[in-house]
Amino acid sequence: MVNGCTQVYDETSSSFSSRTGFRLFADGLTQLHRGFYVGRPFLGPIKTFTLPERSRTRQDRAKAVEILVKDLKVFSSFNEELFKEITQLLTLDNFRENEQLSKYGDTKSARTIMLVELKKLIEANPLFRDKLQFPSLKTSRLRTLINQSLNWQHQLCKNPRPNPDIKTLFVDHSCGAQPNGARAPSPATNPLMATIPKGGGFPPLGAHGPPFQAAPAPVATALAGWMANATPAPHPAVSAGPIGLSAPANPAALLKRPRTPPNAPLGDYQSADSDHILKRARTIGQSGDEVSYTGPNLPQGLYSQDDLPKIVARTLNQGSPVKSMDFHPLQQTILLVGTHVGEIGVWEVGSQERLAHRNFKVWDLGSCSASMQAAVLKDPLVSVNRVVWSPDGSLFGVAYSKHIVHIYSFHVGNDLRQHLEIDAHVGGVNDLAFSHPNKQLCIITCGDDKTIKVWDAVTGARQYTFEGHEAPVYSVCPHYKENIQFIFSTAVDGKIKAWLYDLMGSRVDYDAPGQWCTTMAYSADGTRLFSCGTSKERESFLVEWNESEGAIKRTYQGFCKRSLDIVQFDTTKNRFLAAGDEYLIKFWDMDNTTMLTTVDADGGLASTPRLRFNKEGSLLAVSTSDNGIKILVNADGLRLLRTFDNRTFDAARVPSDTKVSVVTQMASVSTPGPQTVGGSDRVASTVSMAGLNGVDSRSVGDKVRVAEDSVDKNKNWKLTEIIEPAQCRSLRLSDNLPTSKISRLIYTNSGVAILALASNAVHKLWKWQRNDRNASGKATASIPPQLWQPASGILMTNDISDTNPEDAVPCFALSKNDSYVMSASGGKVSLFNMMTFKTMTTFMAPPPPATFLAFHPQDNNIIAIGMEDSTIQIYNVRVDEVKSKLKGHQKRVTGLAFSHVLNVLVSSGADAQLCVWGTDGWERLRNKFLQLPAGRSPPQAETRVQFHQDQIHFLVVHETQIAIYEANKLECLKQWIPAESLSAPISHATYSCDSQLIYASFFDGAVGVFHAGSLRLRCRISPSSYLSSNVSSGVYPLVIAAHPSEPNQFALGLSDGSVHVLEPLESEGKWGTGPPAENGLASNASTVLTTGTSGLEQAPR
Repeated sequence: MVNGCTQVYDETSSSFSSRTGFRLFADGLTQLHRGFYVGRPFLGPIKTFTLPERSRTRQDRAKAVEILVKDLKVFSSFNEELFKEITQLLTLDNFRENEQLSKYGDTKSARTIMLVELKKLIEANPLFRDKLQFPSLKTSRLRTLINQSLNWQHQLCKNPRPNPDIKTLFVDHSCGAQPNGARAPSPATNPLMATIPKGGGFPPLGAHGPPFQAAPAPVATALAGWMANATPAPHPAVSAGPIGLSAPANPAALLKRPRTPPNAPLGDYQSADSDHILKRARTIGQSGDEVSYTGPNLPQGLYSQDDLPKIVARTLNQGSPVKSMDFHPLQQTILLVGTHVGEIGVWEVGSQERLAHRNFKVWDLGSCSASMQAAVLKDPLVSVNRVVWSPDGSLFGVAYSKHIVHIYSFHVGNDLRQHLEIDAHVGGVNDLAFSHPNKQLCIITCGDDKTIKVWDAVTGARQYTFEGHEAPVYSVCPHYKENIQFIFSTAVDGKIKAWLYDLMGSRVDYDAPGQWCTTMAYSADGTRLFSCGTSKERESFLVEWNESEGAIKRTYQGFCKRSLDIVQFDTTKNRFLAAGDEYLIKFWDMDNTTMLTTVDADGGLASTPRLRFNKEGSLLAVSTSDNGIKILVNADGLRLLRTFDNRTFDAARVPSDTKVSVVTQMASVSTPGPQTVGGSDRVASTVSMAGLNGVDSRSVGDKVRVAEDSVDKNKNWKLTEIIEPAQCRSLRLSDNLPTSKISRLIYTNSGVAILALASNAVHKLWKWQRNDRNASGKATASIPPQLWQPASGILMTNDISDTNPEDAVPCFALSKNDSYVMSASGGKVSLFNMMTFKTMTTFMAPPPPATFLAFHPQDNNIIAIGMEDSTIQIYNVRVDEVKSKLKGHQKRVTGLAFSHVLNVLVSSGADAQLCVWGTDGWERLRNKFLQLPAGRSPPQAETRVQFHQDQIHFLVVHETQIAIYEANKLECLKQWIPAESLSAPISHATYSCDSQLIYASFFDGAVGVFHAGSLRLRCRISPSSYLSSNVSSGVYPLVIAAHPSEPNQFALGLSDGSVHVLEPLESEGKWGTGPPAENGLASNASTVLTTGTSGLEQAPR
């Protein structure tokens, strides 16, 4: 607006003053009683401030003044005196004739004066006093203000247009409808991304995000400042899934506008003061966008050096110098290793067992480029430069020093298969990462040919090539902010560049400290950017960047003057940094440049050791000088590894040389494509591999003898029975509220609380506190939690209308950041604020009532609602509209589950039918009825579905069975039917957080723990182990919930209204063991899912 004023002066030498404009603007700003949109009328006349647009000659001045006075008349109703002053100034030949403006200087000084006065005026307002922090304006641009106005015009749009034109700023408009009910991308509001649409979505994995994104919210100022000179270009809608160096999305998250501090005790709750915004469903969308974070959000002051893993607990012998490592994102103790001689290995660090091993070999040399073939023939030695897991852990990538990238798939039972071989770069491939542009998993590589390339992770097709570096590209760091996907890259000349997925060139060109080899990484929550590198003179630098300035925010001290190699680093807990230097691991607090402490890991580390934290920060892998790896732990890590110290079956009894020989033989086979899954094909494949590798009959005989030994061990194996309370840890959660049976139960995504919905429509929330006895603050059976209520004492109670809640089918869904719960108990669907327990809004009044709720994985505004009338309604919360109604079931819908990998919705109903729907057009792709045992078809029995962590297989739970299905073909792969020790009907079942176990509850009070891959029963828990003797024998669990990060913890919601948390004894560490076929060598064959619907295999009981 200020620029508008000064432009008039420059072109016509007559206009109203910027000071008057300031008064006009400030008056509108401070008259808050006039409503939220009081400033909107001030936007209209801006178009007439530039006098020459309507009248270009002095002869037309009278006409121009008339036009301006007419347009400015709108202000007279707000401030008549101010209107008169403005119009009087328009009649002057030179506004300096006015006494108050006689000392007006140039634009810059006038701007400074105006801003000072404006600041004073804002501070004088009691509503703002001491509540605002004024930013530096040196990075602000007029373009930013214009783009904010472009966002304003979309505030009330149902379907915002992806790329608003600046010409529409001053006129009313309507945006075209978007298909399928998905929220259209909104415009970014910074100079870099002015025309880039904003993708809906949030991280997969664990990610149950807050329901309501803001109708267009500005992209972080940080990006705006850093990339201010970028050329705006259309950008595809993207998913906000965690990528690259970011850990996969876990369950913690932040809401913006209003934004809650990250140290909220139970996730990151929205401020209670914002409740007035959420008056009805349509306005909910304006509450704020979500930025997804990983890792627990705990008060930083509670961290101490004891949280750092410093105790050596395991040592692995890799056999060659370690070059790169990465922990599995879900299975916290599985470590991927790449070495200097081209070898890769997958380790289970708890048992110190190498699960898989591969030496470098070109899978299909004939399809490689001539330069690649020549390089291999000239020098066959190849090293691994980088290994990294995909966000969901189903794939991992290996970047080699010559041209090649290998992508492997990692399956249930530690099955490793060749997936893709990519001839990626001319020369070495220096780095590799995974990303999610266009809602599609991609692989990002960089290399000696000075390029960055993006590849489809499914087909291997090249999607983008980014050129612009003048030296070999050393590293890549993909990231996303405000749903904008981008890539940072560093080159060996020290240049840092940033790229969008639009082929419009680099947005950034800065120098890294040391100007040589540098890697970059964000903190786990995505809010802080760090880099670590070493110069050619071997001086090392670890710094934090200020993204808004493209400048270094702080430089960490403590490196030696001359490092022996390029220093590597990692981050953990959003709090600590670690780097390997001087045969030590050096730690820093992120907020303190002084080195915190050092660890020598009992000596023997490499000169500049490679290092990697697991996702929780409880384990730290570091490389040693003798070609090994040491695993350092903290207290949590020590407890995690104890689960491997008490195995009933000792896999070491199988001769280790036999196991290694089999793995090695399989490793050296070259198969250009994925292998089949079927059990019979697998056996044949193994035999043929043995033949191809020249394995003599003695090797085959060894395997036969091992199989015979397994049969003998299977005869001696005994099911683990837990009968007495002393055989496990159990805790009944205290409850002073009226008792009513627990209908629904869930852990919060942060793992620090349990939420229950009782049949009387009342919610209950138990929270664990972080203290000396519970350092992590997570749910545990060892320490009782608090039944939490806000100070107001209100309860979260569902609308029940005229229905009896005891007869209703209750349902709820929790937002990813634990801020909101959406729930129904036969009446309207209610949205509650989890911190205040207030009802934010209600919608979807019956009939029919809602019976199941599920958030869309790419857009939290879209909710799938299963209904009593057998339909599924795809509901857009932000615009309060049903976008699609899916019909296919014959009875009420009882289960819904989304797959963000397959882009499908799987539904189940009381009709025992499964349906698969495509989320692009909401069409039904396939359906199938469960195969119910003869004579066991209870009417109206609920059928539940839940996706495995691979997002391809899913669990089906019915009163008569639990089964594993594959979603693509809707084939039943495994089925278990109650019998013998667990013969009662099934009340509920769920996957453990790592999808390795299935917990099932039964109507007789028993609980079964199954191996998820084979559905073999590992452990039976009797109700006598967790129920006191004075409890009625008719009490049984109605629902069962698994902890989101502790695979051996679950909770039961019982028919008497109580909730119990169960864990194995610390000395045991896990719930029993499976038959020997599931351990050691034979585990792969027994746990591979068998395909086909005929002759379903019923697992042994």
